[in-house]
Amino acid sequence: MINMKLTINVDEHYTGTEVTVNCNKMNDEISKLIASIQIFDMKIAGRKDGKEYILEIADIIYIESIDKHTILYTFADSYENSFKLYELEAKLLPKGFLRASKNCLVNINFVSSIEAESNSKLILTMPKGIELIVSRLYATEIKQRLEAQYV
Repeated sequence: MINMKLTINVDEHYTGTEVTVNCNKMNDEISKLIASIQIFDMKIAGRKDGKEYILEIADIIYIESIDKHTILYTFADSYENSFKLYELEAKLLPKGFLRASKNCLVNINFVSSIEAESNSKLILTMPKGIELIVSRLYATEIKQRLEAQYV
């Protein structure tokens, strides 16, 4: 657990927000903290009904590839994206997204429960009652990341 001191300076002369992390060494907890901060500043484009929308990465529950289309799922809706799943995986891996199956990336920050299946697969329960199946190939990594993230 991080022994952390939090200082917030509010001043009307600041033109933006700056976050500084001071630590005696980099470790997994500091890396997770930095990734959590960075995800709030990351955006991605999504299309729906002929319009282009700018979405916050932090709002994406999971991403799925269906028939060569990449779909971004948020609380409110689903949007299509032009990137391939493996391209998004490379960009989003440090931001809390993990591969759950050949065609799905999951934002582990939204996992509310995890259930083991008898065939070494996992079922992740997400907001809105969404259940995602984690294939055997990715189950160990998902379990390890979830255990590392939550005390």
